[in-house]
Amino acid sequence: MPAESRTGEGRFAYQGLDRVIHERARLSILTSLMTNPRGATFNGLKQLCSLTDGNLSRHLRVLKTAKMIEIAKGYESNRPATICRITPAGRKRYLEYLVTLEQVVRDAARGSQAEPVSSLVRSLTPSGA
Repeated sequence: MPAESRTGEGRFAYQGLDRVIHERARLSILTSLMTNPRGATFNGLKQLCSLTDGNLSRHLRVLKTAKMIEIAKGYESNRPATICRITPAGRKRYLEYLVTLEQVVRDAARGSQAEPVSSLVRSLTPSGA
């Protein structure tokens, strides 16, 4: 067992929350690509993730620089298309990230053993919201 776990120091630091992935748009993009192993077109990702052209382009550049995705030019229905795929390294990082997220959920649930997390969320939501 790591020293941090035995002493409690840094117990909730969650070092595995990869900053490249831990951003709503990039998490959405990677999740979309994980569920589409053959890849997705730029326009497909734009719709799936509810992003603008510019926003999607910026996040794709970050993921490509991190070697998490590959971008290729191809054709779809005889029309030019940009196709994005998750790389093996990106898939590995994504799955490692999910393991850390699962630990976050387990820790939060353990802290509120009397109530399920969904009840806590409802109780924290202002009435009428």
